[in-house]
Amino acid sequence: MNNTIKKKIDTTLKFVYSDNNSLSVIFHNNELLMGVAGEYNKNLKELEKMTSSSLYSRGNSIMIKSDPQKNELIKNAIQFLTNQFINNGSIENKDLISSVDQFMIKEKVKNNNVTDIIKTPKKSIIPRSEKQKSYVRALRQSDIVISAGPAGTGKTFLAVAVGLTMLLEKKIERIILSRPAVEAGERLGFLPGDMKEKVDPYLRPLYDSLYDLFDFEKIQRMIEIGDIEIAPLAFMRGRTLKNSFAILDEAQNATDTQIKMFLTRIGENSKIVVNGDPTQIDLPNKSMSGLFRSKELLGHLNEISVVDFDHSDVVRHPLVSKIVKAYSKND
Repeated sequence: MNNTIKKKIDTTLKFVYSDNNSLSVIFHNNELLMGVAGEYNKNLKELEKMTSSSLYSRGNSIMIKSDPQKNELIKNAIQFLTNQFINNGSIENKDLISSVDQFMIKEKVKNNNVTDIIKTPKKSIIPRSEKQKSYVRALRQSDIVISAGPAGTGKTFLAVAVGLTMLLEKKIERIILSRPAVEAGERLGFLPGDMKEKVDPYLRPLYDSLYDLFDFEKIQRMIEIGDIEIAPLAFMRGRTLKNSFAILDEAQNATDTQIKMFLTRIGENSKIVVNGDPTQIDLPNKSMSGLFRSKELLGHLNEISVVDFDHSDVVRHPLVSKIVKAYSKND
């Protein structure tokens, strides 16, 4: 985005209110309007779905038609997206979610227990389904949490967010993020580079969650000094975790023995989270996965919570829920 547009940030948008519960957001720059609305107005259509309102792109304006309170919410969301486009040159689906969430917090608090909200340095995160609420509460209250469900249900992201807040509040001393580094048994020898270079590609989703919640430089510093440790599952053997929040991601690709090993690392003032997607087992024999057995054997223990997500809990792109549902029916 060029500097001319950046200089107009305070005067680019004009708001015109009408008597018929409509609000027009007028853009003085067509490139900015197109960026906010998205190709074929896809961003506006997504905002419509998320807010149950009506949005129209007409000439150099976006018209919002809903009740006055919701009109203000969407107006703020459009201002947020305008800033995102000016600063980044594009708008992603996560920006659309953030644009609505950050202005719906006060409204959603009325319908949510305030303790369900996770406040991180970059954003406040609101559980978007009843299962997510239960999951967040379990993460805070239980010593061990085992969760299973399809991609996009927030298993890893919410766990990382809760762990990060506990670390920043000094309730724990470190976060440990782990996963089977290679799906079928952590065979790393054939990969090029040193150990960090070998395992980083497999741990990338964990890094992404951290960077989405806190400044890149600060996360890097916390990794360097050991406040955050990211390691393949094989490296957890023989350790005892004290004052820690440990997450095992992609646990569907860990064997029964490996999950037992990870769970028994728990020490004083520690929490352990085991997450997996039963539909994405990459082990040679699906029966080798230890995720099912851990739920069956341990779900009755008071200190352990088990949360099962399904397609209705997917909060990624709306299409992900439809894909998961379609595959579930076929399976």
